[in-house]
Amino acid sequence: MILADFIEINETGLYCRYGDFYLDPKQPAGKAIISHAHGDHAVTGNKLVYSTAATADLMTLRYGKTAAKTFNTFKFHEPFLIGEVKVVFISAGHILGSAQVLMEYKGIRYLYTGDYKVQPDATCQPIEWIETDVLISESTFANPATQHPDPVTEIQKLNSIKSNILLGAYALGKSQRLINLISTHCPQKIILVHHKIMPINAVYEKHGFSLGKYQMYGRKLMKEQKEYVYLVPPFTFDSYFKATGVKRLFASGWKNLQTNEQDTLFISDHVDWNDILQCVNFTKPKQIWTLHGDGTHLQEHFAGNIEVKLLK
Repeated sequence: MILADFIEINETGLYCRYGDFYLDPKQPAGKAIISHAHGDHAVTGNKLVYSTAATADLMTLRYGKTAAKTFNTFKFHEPFLIGEVKVVFISAGHILGSAQVLMEYKGIRYLYTGDYKVQPDATCQPIEWIETDVLISESTFANPATQHPDPVTEIQKLNSIKSNILLGAYALGKSQRLINLISTHCPQKIILVHHKIMPINAVYEKHGFSLGKYQMYGRKLMKEQKEYVYLVPPFTFDSYFKATGVKRLFASGWKNLQTNEQDTLFISDHVDWNDILQCVNFTKPKQIWTLHGDGTHLQEHFAGNIEVKLLK
């Protein structure tokens, strides 16, 4: 029997009372399963963290000694117990080390997706599908009107821009994906990387993912027009609002982060509407519980077939 209270939300975050642990807690917790190392899912100060090794390395890089008191790391498909709940990490395809969390209790399977991505990405493990009784899915872009464009087509827009480019992107995950896409599909571009991104690249390479050809940014380099692409995190991108001699672009799946309507670069690391439907088709849940967005469109779509519950 599916337990309606298997996961609840309190002031600390998503709590599983049957294993006494949190999933990606918003506040420090005693026991926390961390799906991936983005800051909105991986806070500092947890006492005991369960994660993949790559996620632990990225958290340690970003947070140092406050990343966790203790890390317990597991490979994909390596089962472990927290109390009476059996847990297995399944690749989520979002960023390096990102994991879906399959939890089994009294014969019922609950799959927490965390953030996940279906589009191909050579800089992280591809998404895997596994059947579940309950699908606990993010619904960031769960709207039939939202369909992400092909990332290769998007990145090839850079080929028509002959000036230097200031390219804004999140330092973890997006930047590494962009380096690989530009190296592969815009090989004439010279990729310069902000110093804050370089250590993250090193973690990716430590875990066996070759990103492509890039070099550290140097101030003198950008004074010449050599089709440089200078990849910078958001805070640096915003500080260059008066930059001259460069085309400013921000790579994101969010419309509000695009610099203008003419020069868009829509590259998302989340699932869109069709991707979520694909996920449901492969995971075959009896129920869907939604997080991080509006699940009402899914309720309407599956009405009479699959129960959809919006976790608040």
